[in-house]
Amino acid sequence: MVSKKAKIVNEQGMHMRPATDMAKLAGGFESSVKLVYNGTPYDAKSVMFLMAACLKFGSEFEVVCEGPDEEAALKAVTEYIEAGLGD
Repeated sequence: MVSKKAKIVNEQGMHMRPATDMAKLAGGFESSVKLVYNGTPYDAKSVMFLMAACLKFGSEFEVVCEGPDEEAALKAVTEYIEAGLGD
């Protein structure tokens, strides 16, 4: 298992388009990919879970990946978040 702290840096937060893009990105990995926010894990491979997390500008959370390609999954997902979710 690997993890890294992350923060939403785009003003719109996690809305439908970046949630869809992140779910597709995370779904390309065998490893589980979770965003842990306020103690609750949200499956990053699910648009509905990502929307349910209500991640807004400035939200701080942890990206947790576990599985055979966990390092690559963590790198890809955190880079996407740090780049502003494509906005």
